[in-house]
Amino acid sequence: MYEPIRTKSVHSTMAGTPSDFPHRSREEELDIQLAGHLAALLAVTDELRVLTPSAGLDTAAERLTGEISRLRGGRAPLRAAPAAAGDPAALHRRAHALAGRALVVAASRADTAAAILSAERMDAHAAALADPRELTAAP
Repeated sequence: MYEPIRTKSVHSTMAGTPSDFPHRSREEELDIQLAGHLAALLAVTDELRVLTPSAGLDTAAERLTGEISRLRGGRAPLRAAPAAAGDPAALHRRAHALAGRALVVAASRADTAAAILSAERMDAHAAALADPRELTAAP
């Protein structure tokens, strides 16, 4: 009824041998993605630390740095000097969204430590948005 395929696939002949291009496992891809989300969250956290300094944000930045370093095989994340201007409410909303993305990836790769940290950061940013005193810039 069906005629068997007699020639090799175009995709296999164009790629050549499997060693022609690097392959990463699903776990490696998820590590890279999670480290990227946490690095973006760290950048927003650093901006918030400039606008509204607090010990909680300092601790969060240290914990994020530790998780990123762990995921990147010991390499510490690059940190830029944040600007001293911006809307704290918008930054908290962005941080909440980034923490949510990190939580989804951490859950899919079964990384408990990163998932707990992400969930804690989501809660902290949601609480900051709910409390108007958290959104005022420090003198």
